Amino acid sequence: MTILDILRDDYKRFPDNQTFEIYASDVYFKDPLNEFRGLPQYQKTIQFIQTWFQDVQMDLHDIQQQDQQINTEWTLHWTTPLPWKPRIAIPGRSELKLNQDNLVCSHIDYWHCSRLDVLKQHFFH
Repeated sequence: MTILDILRDDYKRFPDNQTFEIYASDVYFKDPLNEFRGLPQYQKTIQFIQTWFQDVQMDLHDIQQQDQQINTEWTLHWTTPLPWKPRIAIPGRSELKLNQDNLVCSHIDYWHCSRLDVLKQHFFH
């Protein structure tokens, strides 16, 4: 199974049963809300999503690899556990860089919307 196959499967079942073995122990992660280094913090971030959001779904639209970089296009959906249960959608993309051991050493997410747009979805759907 290639790393692209593993990532496709991980996206399908996100945030459940992610394949953390494909990440370097000092993986760097950045998105519009977080920035950190280290696999334990990466795992905690996934666990947070799993614990606090409902009906999480990650739709993978495209995945391509060029040398040591993998680019993905996706939309992340979830239901926020507020009384009115807003359904949130964040379209975005990821740049994953592989180290010499073919492990993901950098994972940077870019949203195709602002943090304010995401906040507004909770109230003005």
